[in-house]
Amino acid sequence: MTARKTAIITGSNSGIGLGIAHALAAGGHDIVINSFTDRDEDHALAELIGKEHGVKALYIKADMSKPEECRTLVANTASTFGSVDILVNNAGIQHVASVEEFPVEKWDAIIAINLTSAFHTVAAAVPLMRAAGWGRIINIASAHGLRASPFKSAYVAAKHGIVGFTKAVALELAEQKITSNAICPGYVLTPLVEAQIPDQMKTHNMDRETVIREVMLDKQPTKQFVTTEQIGALAAFLCTDNAAQINGTTLSVDGGWTAE
Repeated sequence: MTARKTAIITGSNSGIGLGIAHALAAGGHDIVINSFTDRDEDHALAELIGKEHGVKALYIKADMSKPEECRTLVANTASTFGSVDILVNNAGIQHVASVEEFPVEKWDAIIAINLTSAFHTVAAAVPLMRAAGWGRIINIASAHGLRASPFKSAYVAAKHGIVGFTKAVALELAEQKITSNAICPGYVLTPLVEAQIPDQMKTHNMDRETVIREVMLDKQPTKQFVTTEQIGALAAFLCTDNAAQINGTTLSVDGGWTAE
């Protein structure tokens, strides 16, 4: 069993990030959850996770579109817990539009949050991991890091970039007992996805099950959503000593989407 570590999960007050936070806390690791808000419920959520799993848990506000806040998140975690052993870059946003109509400000925001933030957090965390002689970097990419879809140019570009960045970091740190891997989920049933279902039902004049199967999961051969618990379990495994030789790769959790 891996000794108790300290983990940062960006973009983790809901959805995939929250699922990973619970999984790592359940594995006995202290955690920092994060988003760009600073609400009472954000801090209460961290407290709840800590009590549920018997670990230390803290919420730290940081806007992942701002380089200095990305790096400060790592510094504040290290000053509070004494280390940053596990870094999960999960923060992300999406916008859908044709390339010629894609708003410049949306392109810049997606690249900043989905890709560039990972550069800043990794650059800040690596010296701490190297000093400790152990580290785990997990970047949440997407099936869109391996395949493209129309009208998602910024998201696809950012996720392809995350996959390449993951590999480069893995090679740089291969002899340091620090691994770098990317998890590539297909469609995950998060609160944000759940909220889209009623609109899709109206748009396509379909019932819930049909719109999920024929529209939302059209590219996912199992016709089932990935769960946040499944992503969390994989992330937790990557943080064990048994995963020490899994490095510089992508792990698809997409129901077979990228097998085609």
